[in-house]
Parts: sequence; structure tokens; C-alpha cells
Amino acid sequence: MSGGTFVGMPAFPAAARQAVGNTTLRANLRHATHTIRDKRARAVAELSDWDRLREAGKRIKDHTLRHLDRYLVMLEESVERAGGTVHWAADAEEANRIVADLVRATGETEVVKVKSMATQEIGLNEALEAEGIRAYETDLAELIVQLGHDRPSHILVPAIHRNRGEIRDIFRKEMADWGRPAPDGLTDTPAELAEAARLHLREKFLRAKVGISGANFMVAETGTLVVVESEGNGRMCLTLPETLISVVGIEKVVPAWRDLEVFLQTLPRSSTAERMNPYTSMWTGTTDEDGPSTFHLVLLDNGRTDTLADEVGRQALRCIRCSACLNVCPVYERAGGHAYGSVYPGPIGAILSPQLRGTGSEIDASLPYASSLCGACYEVCPVAIDIPEVLVHLRERVVQGGEATRGGNRVTLKPAKGHAAERAAMRAAGLAFARPGALRAGQRLASRTRRLHPRTLPGPGWAWSAARDLPEVPAEPFRDWWQRTRGGSGGSGSGSGDDRTTEGDGR
Repeated sequence: MSGGTFVGMPAFPAAARQAVGNTTLRANLRHATHTIRDKRARAVAELSDWDRLREAGKRIKDHTLRHLDRYLVMLEESVERAGGTVHWAADAEEANRIVADLVRATGETEVVKVKSMATQEIGLNEALEAEGIRAYETDLAELIVQLGHDRPSHILVPAIHRNRGEIRDIFRKEMADWGRPAPDGLTDTPAELAEAARLHLREKFLRAKVGISGANFMVAETGTLVVVESEGNGRMCLTLPETLISVVGIEKVVPAWRDLEVFLQTLPRSSTAERMNPYTSMWTGTTDEDGPSTFHLVLLDNGRTDTLADEVGRQALRCIRCSACLNVCPVYERAGGHAYGSVYPGPIGAILSPQLRGTGSEIDASLPYASSLCGACYEVCPVAIDIPEVLVHLRERVVQGGEATRGGNRVTLKPAKGHAAERAAMRAAGLAFARPGALRAGQRLASRTRRLHPRTLPGPGWAWSAARDLPEVPAEPFRDWWQRTRGGSGGSGSGSGDDRTTEGDGR
């Protein structure tokens, strides 16, 4: 990875076109996403106050973001009062340097990790490897991705693009190079695959002196960190090592302990379709003879304060990483997560990655267009992020170009190729709509020449019409139809104010 972008990844349209041709990938994605979203719908339907919980989560997050500076200082004071140490990282490079220095100070060359998208975002594993430190992923799906020399493709289920047969083959081939080998005669039954992973990871848990985690939430008033998971591997990482280092985005803070009541109801139902997470681990600083003796919290910015400055785009920071939007997205279902070129795939990735990284690169400029704007993502979001609104907002940014600040550096954003023609077309349309007589004449001309119209758009419009049918022009304009069927002044006026009012009433 480089700057959070997968090295060598093309822009979304090219990557998606390649992924759509992979029938195995599409079958895996279709089965998994449909199963998860159907279960989620049933779990959500059990709560009569779901809409109120959703609104409460939105308000808590919005309040926290408006006062983020105050709550982060409160969090730092609470963590240090409980025996932990807080570090501030402005970007990925600084965060990686802090973590590497902390691990080296222990004298260890191995660490175990519980799933953390923040560490994937900054490329921590690669940074530690460059320092001679090997990081072992312990979440089952993350283990599959790591052993397969692969990349995550889903927020909740990073190995969603793999089927059981592929996972069996990965375990047989790769486990021995990372530790305990896969059992002889391993089949693709879920129980045997899970047992192979358990045996492989157990020796790492018992040997590791340093653990690295993320967090789903951080409670400002107490300094408590929260991790929710389904396997128990996270709890092993959080309790057995002598040193625990947690790398967490600054937006994960919530003001008070009582705020967890909302999110611990909405998150499990939206992610795993469960009433509650099987494992919810909470820790506050350090305690003698219980858990790690040393705790470090690395608070990661990496573009988040820049995102916070955008009044429309900042709502992406409400995200609690449930993945519900991915499971209902028709684009994600067909293209898969790798096409997004980021650890944040799907609809939330299409609005989060371009804000964290800027829209200066080809892939980040293309992500806001990786959507049909159907709105399904907004309907299922447990914190009511209006993803379509942000997508349109970011498309405007890409079209207009300009400058944006990322990590203290000024980045020039160039308008995307072909947008000049789009702007010219919109100006022409504006002129026509402002002149009823010209619009009427154009409509009649279009109707009378409709048999001569091309089936695809010329020039830059070809890419759009190559995958879509152009709408047929009707044989008769609406104004003429109205005049013929209803009579009156609606179809034959000269563009006066009365004429426009009649037409408006007809519509």
C-alpha cells in the first residue's frame, strides 16, 4: 500500500470491469451479501424503536464531532489517569513510527493483532515488517487474507470473496510458513477450518508479549476502549500480552458511558444480524495483575480533521463500520471490495476514502461515481449517513477541481477529463430552459428528427451510452400533446407568464 491506496490499483471503472468478469467472485459476493442483509432485516424488525435508536446514534455522533476537540482532551486525561499513555499521530507515517518505536522498546520482534481497519488504513503491517517486526492477524477472516497474500474486500468479512474450498487450499499451502501447519487431511467444512485456525493461533497468543488492537468506541469520560467481535480472538489479544497498543481514529470517541447503550444495540444488528455481540471487551488503562501491564493509545488523524471541516462530507465520520451499506449496494455486489483500492470499500468507502486521501489521484477521483445513487445505503445506515448526498457533493468537488489541504500540504485538484464538455452541455441546457420559445422549437425539432438520432452518444458521451439504452424521443412534445388533448393556452402560447403558469399546473 502507498498512502492508504493499494499499489498498482487502476481507477474504479477499470477495476470494476475486470471484477465483473470473475464469475466465482460474483457468486461468492451475491451469496454472502444477500444472506447477511436478509438476516439483518429480520434482526432490525425485532425492535419497535429502531428509528429512534438510529436518530439517537446520529445525534450522539454529530454532537461529538462538533465538540471533538473537547472530548479528545477529556479522553486523553481519562486514559492517562487510568495508567495509560496517549500518543497523537497526524498521519500514517507518524502513527507507524510511534508503534514501531513502542514495539522495539519492548525488545520483541513479533506482535499479535485484533482486527483494526485503522492499522490497515495506514499500512502498519508493512511498516513493521520494514523494521524487522512480524505482525500476525488473529481475526479468522484477516488470517485468511494474510495467509493468502491478499487484500481485505469487506469491512465486516474481509475474506468475503473467498469460498470454503479456496480457504482450505490457502491453509494447506501457507500455514506452515507462518507457524503451526494445517492438519493432515483438512477438508472445507467450517468446523475443521475453524479448528485449524484455532490451533494455529493458540501458540501465537501464548507466546506474544505485544498486542495491537483498534477500537470500535472510546469513552471520553472514563477513558474506556471497546472492541466488539464474534470469535474471542480479540479478547486473547487484549488480555494475554504484557503490552497493548491501540491505534484508533479520532472520530471513534463518544462522550459518555451511557452513549454505548445506543451503539451496542444498533451495531450488532446492522453488522452480524445478532442481538448482541458474542464478545464485547472493554478496558480502562491498566490494572495490577489483570491484563497488560502497559497500555498505549495512538490517536490517529490521517485526514479526519480535514474531513471534519466539510459541512456536508463530515457525516462520513459518523460511521461505526457495520458494513450494512455494502450488503445492500448493487455496485459492491457486482464489483467486490478490491475495485475500490482502499481498506474502506463499498458506499462508505466511496465517500470516506476520497476525503481522507483527497481526490487528487485517479482512483480517488473516480470513487464518488462508484454508485447508482439508489439510496439503499442511506436506508440501512444505523447512524443515518446520507451517502448519496455526500457522493453528489464529492462529484461536484471533482468536477470543479481547485485546491484542498491534506496533512498540511496543498494539493491541486484538476478537473476530470471530459468535464469541460459536460459543463458546456449544462450551460446550453440552462439557456434553453430560460427561453420557452427556444425550448418549444427544440422539442418539436427533436420529435420530427427522432428516426435520425444515433443509438449512442458521440464523443465523451459514448462511455455512458455504451452500457445504457438512450431514451427514445416521443413522437410528440408534451406541450403539443397538451394542446391537442386539453386545448387552451397550454401548448400554443408565446412564452408569456400565463403560458408558463398553465404548463406548470399541467405537470
